[in-house]
Amino acid sequence: MDIIEILGGYRKYTLHSHTEFCDGRAQMEAFAREAVRRGFSHYGFTPHSPVPIESPCNMSASKVPEFLAEVERIRGEYGDKCRFYAGMEVDYLGGQWGPASSYFRELPLDYTIGSVHFIPAQSGELIDIDGRFERFARNMKEHFHNDIRYVVETFYRQSMRMLEAGGFDILGHFDKIAQNGSLYHPGLEDEDWYRKLVEDYMDAIVASGIVVEVNTKAYAEHGRFFPGERYFPRLKSAGVPLIVNSDVHVPSLMDASRMEAFSRLDSVSV
Repeated sequence: MDIIEILGGYRKYTLHSHTEFCDGRAQMEAFAREAVRRGFSHYGFTPHSPVPIESPCNMSASKVPEFLAEVERIRGEYGDKCRFYAGMEVDYLGGQWGPASSYFRELPLDYTIGSVHFIPAQSGELIDIDGRFERFARNMKEHFHNDIRYVVETFYRQSMRMLEAGGFDILGHFDKIAQNGSLYHPGLEDEDWYRKLVEDYMDAIVASGIVVEVNTKAYAEHGRFFPGERYFPRLKSAGVPLIVNSDVHVPSLMDASRMEAFSRLDSVSV
């Protein structure tokens, strides 16, 4: 598949979605039917990748063949109405596990999204820093000694390492830590040390040439995109390819806030 071609000629797409194979709340069939009903031209299935740790949100490795077979079945049934792709949102856990790992490179996937959801606590244990704030706050106390700066710096350090290692096609929600981090520590995104972390990361993103996701999942509830709107001018002026994804977990939210994201991006003058 040619992601740049999709970006250049279409807007009825999403290349980030989750189904019954991970933490989505409907079967792939339901998402496929909804994509066709809404007139989508391109649709990507991207289950959370297998990981070598316990995680209720991630697909098990034993389910990967079934997932790939279901994509093929859906292509056969609906492929004349919408192009469907077998993708995967691959978790970067460190040098031994991430998008660049041979396991993922050898899978017959059309593309991968590289994302950071887990970071090592001071103890070395990998802890999920995504999800609802209530869990994040518990993890801050139980695993991170309430040290928000450690969490944020570690998140961006892991993100930088994932970018350097490569092996993926789309960079997923690259400032996702900002949501829970800002709820835990209001004003976080305006602090100099935080802004420096993001600016350095964006410099690396620009140099890499990677396609960057504008994730709309949290906009309706929290009023924010990932990355935040404050970063749109920098990314657009640098010519970074931006793909608007809904990160959908429920078929009815397949197109949620995507037009708002396009509108904000279109209004940025470069």
